[in-house]
Amino acid sequence: MFLSYQSRVRDAVRAFLKTEYSAEPRIVVEQPPRPEFGDLALTFAFELAKTLRRPPRKIAEEVAAKLPPVPGVAKLEAAGAGYLNVFFHRSAYAADLLSGSSDSTPDAVPAGKIIVEHTNINPNKAAHIGHLRNAALGDTFVRILRGVGSRVEVQNYIDNTGVQVGDVVVGFEHLEHKNAADVEALITDHNVRLDYYCWDLYARVSKYFDEDKARAADLRGAALQKIEHGEGDTARLGEVVARAIVRAHLKTMARIGVEYDLLPRESEILHLKFWEQAFQQLKERGAIYFETEGKNKGCWVMRADSSGAEAAESADDADANKVIVRSNGTVTYVGKDIAYQLWKFGLLGRSFRYTPFQTYPDGRVLWMSATEGESHDFGGAARVYNVIDSRQSYLQNIVVMGLRALGYNEQAANSVHFSYEVVALSPRCCKDLGIELSEDDAKRPYIEVSGRKGLGVKADDLIDTLNERALAEVVSRHADRDPEFQRKIARQIATSALRFFLLKFTRNTVIAFDFAEALSFDGETGPYCQYAAVRAANILRKAGESAAPSSTEALADNELWQLLVLASQTLATANQALQSSEPAVLAKYAFELAQKFNTFYHHHHILSEEDPAKRAFLLWLAGYVRQQLAQALDWLGIEVPEAM
Repeated sequence: MFLSYQSRVRDAVRAFLKTEYSAEPRIVVEQPPRPEFGDLALTFAFELAKTLRRPPRKIAEEVAAKLPPVPGVAKLEAAGAGYLNVFFHRSAYAADLLSGSSDSTPDAVPAGKIIVEHTNINPNKAAHIGHLRNAALGDTFVRILRGVGSRVEVQNYIDNTGVQVGDVVVGFEHLEHKNAADVEALITDHNVRLDYYCWDLYARVSKYFDEDKARAADLRGAALQKIEHGEGDTARLGEVVARAIVRAHLKTMARIGVEYDLLPRESEILHLKFWEQAFQQLKERGAIYFETEGKNKGCWVMRADSSGAEAAESADDADANKVIVRSNGTVTYVGKDIAYQLWKFGLLGRSFRYTPFQTYPDGRVLWMSATEGESHDFGGAARVYNVIDSRQSYLQNIVVMGLRALGYNEQAANSVHFSYEVVALSPRCCKDLGIELSEDDAKRPYIEVSGRKGLGVKADDLIDTLNERALAEVVSRHADRDPEFQRKIARQIATSALRFFLLKFTRNTVIAFDFAEALSFDGETGPYCQYAAVRAANILRKAGESAAPSSTEALADNELWQLLVLASQTLATANQALQSSEPAVLAKYAFELAQKFNTFYHHHHILSEEDPAKRAFLLWLAGYVRQQLAQALDWLGIEVPEAM
């Protein structure tokens, strides 16, 4: 409803300004900090003052006096240096909400199919806390998009022919002396978790390579050649490792409610000649060239402009990152990603085949790309969001440059790098993990995670710890309930704590992960929001059946009015989160709504209210707030438990 009123006011003001002043300034709408300043504040007068050469306050006063009546608006007032404050008609606003009138369609809903690619963990070891941030951000953005009516396809790209898989294969063959059959036996061993096993092995092989750079280049290069071309036991070993670890990753992500539609694999991009077609187009358009001298001799290199080169950390990084095909003939990540991005937009004129990989509990099939299998309408997007951390910004720019070089300017503009900063470890967290730090490192605000060094918090270990803590709390409060109930509530609370912790920070903020903060259920946390929703549900349950209120006179109370208006902004906040590509906006909103409801709960004794009309209204308001809070939490991937 809030969006409808906001649009109604904006449209009326825009039309008036065009007629009265022949002007079309931006109509920016803000939220006044206090209820006495109204429900909306418009700032157009400041921009218009430059054109009309008049004080913005005078312009705001004229508009307030002359603007024709706007349905649902009680009054307009000029304020401050030139704000136009808008006051809604409270009873009309409540009546619209009570009647179930639908709100306006959010401005930020893109047309056509949207592809959101997220998670994208290299299938070479267990997922860590940083991967959870990627998945939580991507999944929440998908939920919001779908919630406002967008058609979204969720992809989780599997780099099963990349360097990281190659390194683990080298580790198995040269450090463990194991072949594909040996690793298959490990997978069936209930005492072994392959993703954890490979976590340690990857750190060992990284150290092994660091000891001899020439050995690293030879062994890694040979392994990648065999994996890319499907040659012998080495390629089979890579396939066995990648598939098993993908299954482990899917189980991990399912624990926090993250699901996908498609797992496109890098191997099919190569085997189905996606890359060859993209490579040919890039050569024909002169977007890449063959280097005949220098350190990149024998490589195919992207013609990056100077602005692109400046996006890299150094000139050396820029040169290295522009390499599309290495001198040994293997394709770099960015080369394969250009081909993949072309396919996402339906620009290759060919597609994958697909096979079922697993079935979700609701019966929905998760598909994986294949060289043979069924056909589906995956791909062909109007817009693509790639959820990848900010360290990959330069490489993402190269992918967009590739699209532009091929003449696909519209698709390049609709290729969105949904970037985010990394999850690091606080010094206290390192101490908890038994990681020794130098004196200087111990003074730093955070320590970066390093998979090569095995430095990080495994995702499943964190989730297990959260579940254990939540279960202890649930058992203490609901000792008489059966264990299945207790475990379900604990899981819902633990998931809420983790997802909210990962989402409440803006994307450009480095999260210094700390066990104490992540495990807290108090303050600005998911469990605090859940508690407000459960409290509202308990009030309604105790009250029994309740009729729609016959009076909205209680809205003369500013506290009740502010709560109602805030609760009606769930869709508007989702729109803001989409416009800014910032899920933290919705997390902050959910927390604020929970806070205001808890204040309302303490100030108004709903069930003992003696005035029947007011009691009916308070009950309806509690129910409405619960509904809106539950919706916001659902978009954040958080369930409302039956009890807390």
